[in-house]
Amino acid sequence: MSEPVKSSPGRPRSIRSHQAILKATLDLLGEVGYERMSIEAIAARAEVGKPTIYRRYASKEELVADAIESLREEISIPDTGSFWGDLDLIIESAAKTTLTPLNRQLKALIISTASTNPQFAQIYWTKYLQPRRQAFRVVIERAKTRNEVFADTDSDLIFDLISGISLYAQIFQPTSEPWEAYVRRALELFLRR
Repeated sequence: MSEPVKSSPGRPRSIRSHQAILKATLDLLGEVGYERMSIEAIAARAEVGKPTIYRRYASKEELVADAIESLREEISIPDTGSFWGDLDLIIESAAKTTLTPLNRQLKALIISTASTNPQFAQIYWTKYLQPRRQAFRVVIERAKTRNEVFADTDSDLIFDLISGISLYAQIFQPTSEPWEAYVRRALELFLRR
């Protein structure tokens, strides 16, 4: 008697399909915006079936957050041996990724969508902002150990300030100095007691 053939639990997920879904999502975000974009349109553009998308994502919000995240570089925690050296590298890295025309559009889209869609805001917070906040805590903790910042320095608040100042300077360009210099100067003012 021969052994029964075991069936696989399903077809393996295609990396190519996944990349096509993310690209279609980003393309449609830029063309029609979040509210008018549909899973059907994404599936058609990516040349996949809707079930392929729903096997990967529980909602449009989750898919959009993942598509936006796919544009981001890996989170890196610099260690130059000094707090301001680390912070300068963080600001420099942020400038490279956020000051491009596409990322300016995405920022506007993220703010607009998050302000009217709590589910999208929560997913974006969880998938994108929280991991970066946690990575930034490492930088602050090392700075505390080296007595470069006060022991009660709130890493989450500093991360939020960097985010807020960065966004403000991107949108309004309040000064003629480079974006990086403005962000650093604002943080120096805040961290000085």
